[in-house]
Amino acid sequence: MPPSAACCAAESTISPKALTVQYYALLREQAGRREEALTTSAPTPRELYAELAARYPFTLTPEVLRVAINGEFSEWSTPLAAGDAVVFIPPVAGG
Repeated sequence: MPPSAACCAAESTISPKALTVQYYALLREQAGRREEALTTSAPTPRELYAELAARYPFTLTPEVLRVAINGEFSEWSTPLAAGDAVVFIPPVAGG
Protein backbone atom coordinates (compact mmCIF):
# COMPACT_ATOMS: atom_id res chain seq x y z
CA MET A 1 0.00 0.00 0.00
CA PRO A 2 1.47 3.41 -0.91
CA PRO A 3 2.29 5.62 2.11
CA SER A 4 -0.52 8.05 1.28
CA ALA A 5 -3.08 5.21 1.21
CA ALA A 6 -1.82 3.88 4.56
CA CYS A 7 -2.22 7.35 6.01
CA CYS A 8 -5.81 7.66 4.84
CA ALA A 9 -6.73 4.14 5.96
CA ALA A 10 -5.41 4.90 9.45
CA GLU A 11 -7.31 8.19 9.57
CA SER A 12 -10.60 6.52 8.62
CA THR A 13 -10.41 4.25 11.67
CA ILE A 14 -9.85 7.09 14.15
CA SER A 15 -11.91 9.89 12.63
CA PRO A 16 -15.15 10.74 14.45
CA LYS A 17 -18.15 8.70 13.31
CA ALA A 18 -21.83 8.71 14.19
CA LEU A 19 -23.08 5.44 15.71
CA THR A 20 -26.16 4.11 17.43
CA VAL A 21 -25.65 2.12 20.63
CA GLN A 22 -28.33 -0.06 22.23
CA TYR A 23 -28.26 -1.26 25.81
CA TYR A 24 -30.00 -4.30 27.30
CA ALA A 25 -30.68 -5.60 30.81
CA LEU A 26 -28.17 -4.41 33.41
CA LEU A 27 -26.41 -2.10 30.95
CA ARG A 28 -29.73 -0.37 30.21
CA GLU A 29 -30.27 0.21 33.92
CA GLN A 30 -26.74 1.50 34.42
CA ALA A 31 -26.80 3.78 31.36
CA GLY A 32 -30.28 5.01 32.19
CA ARG A 33 -31.35 4.63 28.58
CA ARG A 34 -32.27 2.00 26.02
CA GLU A 35 -30.46 3.55 23.05
CA GLU A 36 -28.43 6.56 22.10
CA ALA A 37 -26.90 8.14 19.03
CA LEU A 38 -23.37 9.37 19.56
CA THR A 39 -20.25 10.50 17.79
CA THR A 40 -17.03 8.73 18.70
CA SER A 41 -13.46 8.31 17.51
CA ALA A 42 -13.30 4.78 18.98
CA PRO A 43 -11.94 2.49 16.26
CA THR A 44 -13.40 -0.75 17.70
CA PRO A 45 -16.21 -1.89 20.02
CA ARG A 46 -13.64 -2.47 22.79
CA GLU A 47 -12.56 1.18 22.76
CA LEU A 48 -16.18 2.31 22.42
CA TYR A 49 -17.16 0.28 25.49
CA ALA A 50 -14.24 1.78 27.45
CA GLU A 51 -15.40 5.25 26.43
CA LEU A 52 -18.96 4.48 27.54
CA ALA A 53 -17.78 2.86 30.79
CA ALA A 54 -16.04 6.14 31.65
CA ARG A 55 -19.39 7.91 31.16
CA TYR A 56 -21.73 5.39 32.81
CA PRO A 57 -21.31 3.24 35.94
CA PHE A 58 -20.98 -0.05 34.05
CA THR A 59 -20.01 -2.95 36.30
CA LEU A 60 -19.59 -5.57 33.56
CA THR A 61 -16.29 -6.07 31.75
CA PRO A 62 -16.04 -6.79 28.03
CA GLU A 63 -14.97 -10.35 28.86
CA VAL A 64 -18.51 -11.20 30.05
CA LEU A 65 -20.30 -9.33 27.24
CA ARG A 66 -21.01 -10.11 23.60
CA VAL A 67 -21.00 -7.38 20.98
CA ALA A 68 -23.09 -7.18 17.82
CA ILE A 69 -22.62 -4.73 14.98
CA ASN A 70 -25.49 -4.18 12.56
CA GLY A 71 -27.35 -7.22 13.87
CA GLU A 72 -24.46 -9.69 13.70
CA PHE A 73 -22.27 -10.99 16.51
CA SER A 74 -18.81 -9.50 16.07
CA GLU A 75 -15.35 -9.55 17.56
CA TRP A 76 -14.33 -6.79 19.96
CA SER A 77 -11.57 -5.84 17.50
CA THR A 78 -13.89 -5.35 14.48
CA PRO A 79 -13.40 -1.86 12.99
CA LEU A 80 -16.37 0.45 13.48
CA ALA A 81 -17.76 2.51 10.60
CA ALA A 82 -20.04 5.52 10.44
CA GLY A 83 -23.67 4.52 10.73
CA ASP A 84 -23.02 1.25 12.58
CA ALA A 85 -25.54 0.04 15.14
CA VAL A 86 -23.69 -1.45 18.11
CA VAL A 87 -25.27 -3.60 20.80
CA PHE A 88 -23.51 -4.71 23.97
CA ILE A 89 -25.18 -7.90 25.19
CA PRO A 90 -24.82 -8.91 28.84
CA PRO A 91 -25.03 -12.52 29.99
CA VAL A 92 -28.56 -13.84 30.31
CA ALA A 93 -29.65 -16.06 33.17
CA GLY A 94 -32.46 -18.48 32.58
CA GLY A 95 -33.91 -21.58 33.89
